[in-house]
Amino acid sequence: MEPSNTPIEDPTSASAHSYRMPLPRLTLTTDVSHGPLDGAWWPRCDALELELPSLVSSLEPDPDTTVRVTVDPSEWPGAPRTIMAPGRVIAVEPAGPGSEAHVITLDCGTVGRWVLLIVPPEEPSGTAARLLAAAADPENPLTATRMLALAETGRLGSTAGQAD
Repeated sequence: MEPSNTPIEDPTSASAHSYRMPLPRLTLTTDVSHGPLDGAWWPRCDALELELPSLVSSLEPDPDTTVRVTVDPSEWPGAPRTIMAPGRVIAVEPAGPGSEAHVITLDCGTVGRWVLLIVPPEEPSGTAARLLAAAADPENPLTATRMLALAETGRLGSTAGQAD
């Protein structure tokens, strides 16, 4: 085996601590929403405590603002009641009975409230792209549950409410 001329990086260097979470895979309506959703979020994994800080920071620029998130406890089992993020604490509350499945509600003090479709992390990228686009359409009349059902059967068109 030949020795390498590649320098070994010092794991204690400052660059070793410069990792940032990728930006969330998120779409939002560009206008006032007339449907039940304000957009969609496609997390990379099902660990809410890992995914939520980047989502919240992309929606709420003021780190001193209290943010409350409501999620379906059956979709996020074991989700903590609070999540620490840089400069803020995010309160996580379980959705009540009768709440729609597959959504996350974010109440951000200075910028408003969003109800987002949660695209399952394991969803194929083509299907996820259609779901993200459909949920961001301000004229979309479909609920999160209906959009996911249409996507599962391959009948979700490239625009909201359009079945092939």
